[in-house]
Amino acid sequence: MLVFWKQKIVLLAVPKTGTTALEQALLPHASAAILDPPGQKHVSATGYRNRLSKFFEQRGKRPMELVAVMRDPVDWLGSWYRYRSRPQLDGKANSTRGMSFDTFVDAWLSADQPGFAQVGSQANFLCDDAGRVAVDRLFRHDRMGELVAFLENRLDAALELPRSNVSPPGPTDLSDEMRGRLHREAEAEFTLWESLPE
Repeated sequence: MLVFWKQKIVLLAVPKTGTTALEQALLPHASAAILDPPGQKHVSATGYRNRLSKFFEQRGKRPMELVAVMRDPVDWLGSWYRYRSRPQLDGKANSTRGMSFDTFVDAWLSADQPGFAQVGSQANFLCDDAGRVAVDRLFRHDRMGELVAFLENRLDAALELPRSNVSPPGPTDLSDEMRGRLHREAEAEFTLWESLPE
């Protein structure tokens, strides 16, 4: 999470949406940054509003604009699946090596997720308990240039995003049956994604 005090912006770090690259490009311009532990670095919109906003916004005297990125839900799950297939995780409970993408998505949809499927939810990260979007500006991951242009304008700085924390390549084909089930059972993810202008 990065805070730009003068520009009144807080950039949330939604996991697997390019936030590590954003951090590297933006850190020199930030007034404050929470980079560790992961639970605080990746604080959700509701978490920020409930726990941190009073501090950064001086108890409402200086409201900040909450900004975040969302990725296509299938692509986002695919990135997690590939990321957890890397050799460093071999033999660990959160490794996806050797399993199909269908198996990973099935586990993510289950009520009792195994360790490898515990990756959270973009809708839960970005929305409040009533399902309302809890950020002020939500950018599409596949149109990152729009976020970069917004930040360049507000920060009055030229930004170049490095490639960082990229998931290894790998197949992420879903069967038609699993794709349909994912759309039905994770409807909130797709509703939020489809609400963003293309």
